[in-house]
Amino acid sequence: MANDLYLRPLGFLYGSTARDAVSDSRAALLGGGPAAFTMLELIEGAPGRARKSIHAFADLNTTAESSVREWLEHLTAPRGAPAGLTLETPRIMGVVNVTPDSFSDGGLYDTTDAAIAHAARLAKEGSDIIDIGGESTRPGADAVEAAHEAERIIPVIKGLCGTKAVISADTRKADVMRAAADAGAHILNDVSALTYDPSSLEAAAKTGLPVVLMHAKGDPKTMQDDPVYDDVLLEVYDYLAARIGACEEAGISRTNIIADPGIGFGKTLDHNLQLLRGLSLLHGLGVPVLLGASRKRFIGALANEPDAQMRAPGSIAAALTGVAQGVQMFRVHDVAETRQALAVWTAVHA
Repeated sequence: MANDLYLRPLGFLYGSTARDAVSDSRAALLGGGPAAFTMLELIEGAPGRARKSIHAFADLNTTAESSVREWLEHLTAPRGAPAGLTLETPRIMGVVNVTPDSFSDGGLYDTTDAAIAHAARLAKEGSDIIDIGGESTRPGADAVEAAHEAERIIPVIKGLCGTKAVISADTRKADVMRAAADAGAHILNDVSALTYDPSSLEAAAKTGLPVVLMHAKGDPKTMQDDPVYDDVLLEVYDYLAARIGACEEAGISRTNIIADPGIGFGKTLDHNLQLLRGLSLLHGLGVPVLLGASRKRFIGALANEPDAQMRAPGSIAAALTGVAQGVQMFRVHDVAETRQALAVWTAVHA
């Protein structure tokens, strides 16, 4: 169901400047900080027919009606610590694809030993989370049977028990979720936002683990055929809001939910750019935001780079676009390079 009112934070401040503005009531912390916002874009109307206007936070905050007040509460409420990860600084999720056909590194780590070794390298490079996947969800990919997917990732999850990094299971199947939780996974990351498998919502709730809900338009096999939106940013927001509501009804606390806009999943180049420009809107969901733009096809299109493994600079640029809008988590292939870039950005904006 579509909303008829949205608030997108603008006018970001960081460090001591942000703290001073918050103390003067000229700004508010975004998701509890560290970034603050001083302005808001008020979007009124359904996707495709919305009216937009810009307002100072101080003005809107003092005259807000109840619907605006609810938005402001979601925008400013401090986020939890999913899987024990506090969010005062950006968190990095390193990708380990135990697959022969993933778009970027398929076949490089498709044995248990190779995947465990790669995960250990990513943890050493500064990855806070290791995301273990056994089914490619690249455009055009075929589905993998749950038993086969579990055979790929469960030994890797077990082999990483005891590592300092949090372990995430990248799956959209209930049986694999349950097996991953039993094997020691700490987070479930579902590209279908718990819609692909009719049993996945119940299974995820019973594990008690935090879940990443990602927006995707269609199935990986066909999602890039001809994706169409009236307003991709608002429609992605509405979808994720509905999935968060479904999770809460199933017994998953909002503090255990992370939202991902699904860059590249049923989106054209222009759709991806619109989402990146408007990421701050997603903080209105009241949950941490994860951005997974690493090595995606849109970077290759913009930079004329067909080789996914050569897209680290564009991937880092996307991550910095996200952190400037308060995004808390980043799913990446190039962990050391991203960690270095985020460290410099964070120091400059302290």
